[in-house]
Amino acid sequence: MEELMELRQLLTAGKLPEAMQLIDELDEMAKDDKTNKIESYLRVLLAHLIKQAVEKRSTRSWEASIQVSLSSVHRSNKRRKAGGYYLVISEMREAISEIYDEALFAAALEAFEGSRSQKQLGEMVDAQQIQAQAFDLVVQAHPSDYR
Repeated sequence: MEELMELRQLLTAGKLPEAMQLIDELDEMAKDDKTNKIESYLRVLLAHLIKQAVEKRSTRSWEASIQVSLSSVHRSNKRRKAGGYYLVISEMREAISEIYDEALFAAALEAFEGSRSQKQLGEMVDAQQIQAQAFDLVVQAHPSDYR
């Protein structure tokens, strides 16, 4: 809220370059917040895909969580009023890659009742294949977002 008061003061004082700089900062803060939220949903998605791969099974709960994660990624990524998306296709792929290790850690806590380490789980799956699967699911869930 302090930023909005400062923006109002800058505009009232006619300090347009400073106001524009503050707007850019606010926009970047909003994008960072949205990106963190999207990455959180992607982390859950990846963890479930890893568990499915290593345990060679799935549960209704995992399937439901995957669907909720996909819907949440779509909802969080969409810019409502301005149109467009916070993360474009290349950034989505990059986000999936960047948080893979965190998802692997989360999966290690749950898969096989937590009896395997992150390293052991990592040796049981093809990281590139899991990341590609996650990306494909995101795109397939809402293909019009990524055309």
